[in-house]
Amino acid sequence: MRIATWNVNSVNARLPTVLAWLEAAAPDVACLQEIKCVDEKFPREPFESLGYNVETHGQKSYNGVAILSRRPLSDIRRGLPGVDDSGHETDAGQARYIEAVVESARPVRVGCLYLPNGNPVDADKFAYKLAWFDRLHRHARDLLALEEAFSLCGDYNVIPTPTDAKNPAAWVGDALFDPRSRAAFHALRHLGLSDAGELGGQPPGTYTFWDYQAGAWRRDHGIRIDFHLLSPQAADRFRSVETHRDARDMDRPSDHVPVVVELED
Repeated sequence: MRIATWNVNSVNARLPTVLAWLEAAAPDVACLQEIKCVDEKFPREPFESLGYNVETHGQKSYNGVAILSRRPLSDIRRGLPGVDDSGHETDAGQARYIEAVVESARPVRVGCLYLPNGNPVDADKFAYKLAWFDRLHRHARDLLALEEAFSLCGDYNVIPTPTDAKNPAAWVGDALFDPRSRAAFHALRHLGLSDAGELGGQPPGTYTFWDYQAGAWRRDHGIRIDFHLLSPQAADRFRSVETHRDARDMDRPSDHVPVVVELED
């Protein structure tokens, strides 16, 4: 089973590019982030014509996540469960998480997430990022207790280590590279989740994001912020991982590229 994660940076603005990549790469499942549209405006028919079942959790103009699957989907969840440590809901109307079980002889649960950016670090946006991370941590712990194969995949908006950036110094003071963001990411992994990129032996410099500004793509000033974090049961079925760097050179590209894992089915 091939599962892709891709921040498409507006599904309607980049629909021909997204469809072209799906036709060429043909993943069984595609988890999309930043679809930037409400559910009613999601272009379901072109994806359904490629054989995908479509589940969305959308929001006008911002955020939004979707799961496309050639296999039936069940146990759909929209939004992270729970509240923050103060007892308050922290979704704040932001559509950032969708989860489903991909049905097959050996089912896989996928959680598609778009973690908050958090900038600037001296404002409420960063506190929101850390609170969202806390809820994700608790949910991952609950999922692990089910002893299922699952991937928590998406745009984590975290540069976990200096080797995940071409120029780490350029990111000092940014929420993506803040020590608290990195600590939250590592705490999540230390629950027992495996980074598919590490499992597949991807070398340093395997980036997933290049800014549109300052010639970042031309100069290869990239960062790795898109991940598949696999449960032990999924890691046992891991076969390969591919980062589709060539998608950044497509017509009207996203600033992210797809990351595809293959699990034994």
